[in-house]
Amino acid sequence: MSDRILTPARWTRNVTAYRREASSLRIDLALDGNEGLAHGQERIDSWSRDSRLVRDYPSLKGLEELLGQRLGVPSRQVLVTAGADEALDRVCRTFLEPGREAILATPTFAMIPRYVELAGGKLRQVPWDGDAFPVDEVLTQVNSRTALIVMVTPNNPTGAVATTQDLERLALAVPQALILVDHAYVEFCEEDLTEQALTYPNAVVVRSLSKAWGLAGLRVGYAVGAAPVVDWLRAAAGPYPVSAVSAAWAAEGLRESAAQMRAFVAQVRGERQILQREFRDHGIAAQTSHGNFVFARSSRARWLARGLASLGISIRTFGAAEDSFRVTCPGNEAHFQRLRRAIRTVLNPEALLFDLDGVIADVSRSYRRTIVETAASFSVTVGLEDIAVCKRQGDANNDWIVARRLIRERGVSVTLDQVRERFEEIYQGDEREPGLRRFETALVDRSLFEALGSRVRLAVVTGRPRQDAERFLEEFDLTSCFEEVVCMEDAPAKPDPEPVRLAMARLGVTSAWMVGDTPDDLRAARGAQVLPLGVVAPGEEEQRARPVLERAGAVRVLRDLAELCDWNQLQGGQP
Repeated sequence: MSDRILTPARWTRNVTAYRREASSLRIDLALDGNEGLAHGQERIDSWSRDSRLVRDYPSLKGLEELLGQRLGVPSRQVLVTAGADEALDRVCRTFLEPGREAILATPTFAMIPRYVELAGGKLRQVPWDGDAFPVDEVLTQVNSRTALIVMVTPNNPTGAVATTQDLERLALAVPQALILVDHAYVEFCEEDLTEQALTYPNAVVVRSLSKAWGLAGLRVGYAVGAAPVVDWLRAAAGPYPVSAVSAAWAAEGLRESAAQMRAFVAQVRGERQILQREFRDHGIAAQTSHGNFVFARSSRARWLARGLASLGISIRTFGAAEDSFRVTCPGNEAHFQRLRRAIRTVLNPEALLFDLDGVIADVSRSYRRTIVETAASFSVTVGLEDIAVCKRQGDANNDWIVARRLIRERGVSVTLDQVRERFEEIYQGDEREPGLRRFETALVDRSLFEALGSRVRLAVVTGRPRQDAERFLEEFDLTSCFEEVVCMEDAPAKPDPEPVRLAMARLGVTSAWMVGDTPDDLRAARGAQVLPLGVVAPGEEEQRARPVLERAGAVRVLRDLAELCDWNQLQGGQP
């Protein structure tokens, strides 16, 4: 019955769909896709009222003529495609088939090997590890079956470039093969190979409006080369690869936004140079890049990617071990300064901030037990797991409010003043009956904070009243370990980021990590652009607490605070 089962063609068996990894965290600054800033958006309203743009089949002749004029070639030598990706695919399907081979220097754009496979060709790869294009190694792979040689320059993801000499050697040495120059990022580099490539009958250049022109959503790319080559490419797919709206917007951008594009490119080049230098200052091997991004290798790649994601910034990691990464230069001063601060925060903080309860103090038999007994005094039964669930839901930094919420959820109406009065009686106690605060213990020895304090500045950010916080620190000889203690009276309750910001302002620092045991702690840290780290509070089930803390933004959930002492291992390990 196997012949009655629906199956795809054989070539699909080892092929998976291309996709960008989506972060589970809220990202509001995406620097993982190499998109540019959009230009010329004010025209879209007028186009939306032109019914011909959606009624009629698109004509790409005008856009191809405009591109030809810019390049100094007849429009016959220009083919507009659905992004540069489709141009790459057309080239592979036009020149490859079973028995033909392509040569590619790697690492490079992940879709090219896939297009080779889809066309039925065989791929030969040579390593491109340094800055110089490996032209000698490529030539050693040439044989009678070689039909295509690909040069991605500037290369994605590394940013390295090929030269005019590299192109000349290949084009002249292998006249029977097409030399494909992928120039998607050419605007960001110093050497444009397009003019030279057009002098060879066996070369084609693929370019894009997605990067420097900031029009990635339009999906407009193009190929330019000798007329016979472009004619073959034109016949290799359907007649209408790009919509009329996309073509109109692309043409408008080319005519009206050149100055904006040049300013954007200049901004990116400056950012690129600064980023490369700063990564090297942090001990990270950043490769010299000629694209709109910086590529680097480091054992801290995953830590950096997860840390930036915790702060709302996405970057791209590569490889099975994910030991390399690529950061798109935003081309925007405000976004770039945010990126720089975030990188410094993740890699080299000036301070460590700590929540108190559940992080430094074990309150499972004091504060949490007080909530249970406060509820019982109003004839309501509440368990420790009920409290844990409430804390995980967030907006639960104040235990008086938590107690009242749990009581009211069980149908008993009480005021916050009533709950607070009863809570304090049980927690504080009096001369006749000691309160439950006597059961509090310190989770961390003073020596650990002394070790951490020799490296960075320390502070506590707690929702406790100041009297209770200072008393606990004094009882366990921890007062002198912390330069600042921000308490309930100083700022709104977490998850509001204000108490975290206040601690940093009092310390006089601009970068910090914060350790907390609840989503409120981590959201407050993230809101203040402080790196959130989680820790499971005593009495909590790790299997339940860990995913909650990770979803709230924790770059890592610590087993205990001692992990903070070995920063190299912490950052090199998997978050």
